[in-house]
Amino acid sequence: MSIKMSGKNRINIFPTRMALTTMKQKLKGAITGHSLLKKKSDALTVRFRAILSKLVENKQTMGTTMREASFSLAAAKYAAGDITPTVLENVSSAVVRVKMATDNVAGVHLPVFTKNLEGSSNSQELTGLSKGGQQIHKSRDTYLKAIDALIELASLQTAFITLDDVIRVTNRRVNAIEYVVKPRLENTVSYIIAELDESEREEFYRLKKVQGKKKKDMAIREKEKAERLAATPVRSSSKVENLVEAEDDDLLFK
Repeated sequence: MSIKMSGKNRINIFPTRMALTTMKQKLKGAITGHSLLKKKSDALTVRFRAILSKLVENKQTMGTTMREASFSLAAAKYAAGDITPTVLENVSSAVVRVKMATDNVAGVHLPVFTKNLEGSSNSQELTGLSKGGQQIHKSRDTYLKAIDALIELASLQTAFITLDDVIRVTNRRVNAIEYVVKPRLENTVSYIIAELDESEREEFYRLKKVQGKKKKDMAIREKEKAERLAATPVRSSSKVENLVEAEDDDLLFK
């Protein structure tokens, strides 16, 4: 017969020792999994807060960096005029490229972007040779700093979003195990133990009744045996003596 529990903790399981052992193993696994997921969530939260503080600080300095880059470009254009065609002629490929690596945090792979310089900037050394060369190189250096800040900001922002999603999923799993899986397994174990205890009490009562019935039947048989023995006729010694005397008399008369 299957066990049925009302409410959210409804189960269908036969209350046996094997089922109890299985449920205890599942409960142990749920407790271990909850502990591991909780540690993972704590580690990710610590890293998340560290990235958040760096991200806020980087965003605060990003405005200043981009403002300085825009002012330096305006100063370069003021000093050298429109330098866009000259820059486009001297640049054939990108010098700064972004390279991606991964950082493992509690099993979560976070992307980390780094700057990778390719080629050389010798082709740009003659830019602004006629006029405004100092402002052009200053603007270039300022924009390189802005690119570094943008790469770091992109790395922090991507890691922030990734950790946010992973922490949400991990916390949902932790809450599901803590408030759904563990109580259900604990209730199941308690219910199976109660059913097994009830079965043992019923078995003990049944054995006691059977033993009492056997004792009662044995007493009845002993009583009947005693009654039969009492009702059986027994020859007395006087009758035996009379019989001997009668036999002697017969012998004398013969």
